[in-house]
Amino acid sequence: MILIGLTGRNAAGKTTAAEYLKGKGFYYKSLSDVIREEAKKRGLEATRENLIALGNELREQYGPSALSELTLATMQKDKNYVVDSIRHPAEALALKKAGSFSLFHIFAPVEVRFKRTLARKRTGDAKTLSEFIRLEEQEFASSNAAAQQLFECERMADRKVENTGSEEEFKRKLDQALKEVQQSFARPSWDTYFMDIAKQVAARGNCMKRKVASIIVLEKRIISTGYNGTPRGVKNCNEGGCPRCNNFAESGKNLEECLCSHGEENAIVQASYHGISIKGATLYSTYSPCLLCSKMIINAGIKRVVYNEAYPLHETALKMLKEAGVELAELKV
Repeated sequence: MILIGLTGRNAAGKTTAAEYLKGKGFYYKSLSDVIREEAKKRGLEATRENLIALGNELREQYGPSALSELTLATMQKDKNYVVDSIRHPAEALALKKAGSFSLFHIFAPVEVRFKRTLARKRTGDAKTLSEFIRLEEQEFASSNAAAQQLFECERMADRKVENTGSEEEFKRKLDQALKEVQQSFARPSWDTYFMDIAKQVAARGNCMKRKVASIIVLEKRIISTGYNGTPRGVKNCNEGGCPRCNNFAESGKNLEECLCSHGEENAIVQASYHGISIKGATLYSTYSPCLLCSKMIINAGIKRVVYNEAYPLHETALKMLKEAGVELAELKV
């Protein structure tokens, strides 16, 4: 997912930039839409001053990144987005964590921007240059951590795109900025890619204690998956199939009474069930393997194990895997 964030002062050209990027296949989101929706619920007129005050209130109540987090919840990872109305550093930081993010500072001089506001005739826009400047100065910075901090957003922008000439010239500058974003676009590593899949597989686990999954990969191809739960034909753990797990037994105790198979175990057994060799493969697991699963990994000929989190009882297992020549890697995703 590529995210392009837009920040800038009133009438700098953010809407024009957003419309142009929409034409390039980016889906549009505006943090202001969250504020406008709240204003609608409260019966408030959507004037600039009302929206600024309401945005500050929402950040103060739910945290400075609240608008970004609410907007991110509506996004899909297989799409690219342009996000307008970023007015607080925490909003930009939240977006940066979500994908390949670049913040564009859309810039135009104050006199140019004031003329644009007069031409568009929006409700609540300033009627004089002095009033325009006064309203704008309220947005630059504030001692209130939840208030708009446009100046700080502009400072942390990855790229500055000037909009002082014609619309065609502005679009050419946006194209250049997009090329720079394309050059810096980062794809996940193969290990991260497969671990992300393993974490999705874990959601199918039916064990009441914890959800764990493994996938087995050979030559960058998934050949088997497994998640933890009761054996085929036995009532699922989450339906009461395993008394130990359903009684939430103390971790590490009475393991011999647990009816659930582990994710690594199921992935290996599934490959065997379908007659697929896993010799020389890599196993990705959301937890490091236990002692029993480690024995199976070694004897199955798996040569590499990548795990996301350390299993509480893993030291002996990891020592044995190393002794057997199995490569180990911990990868936090």
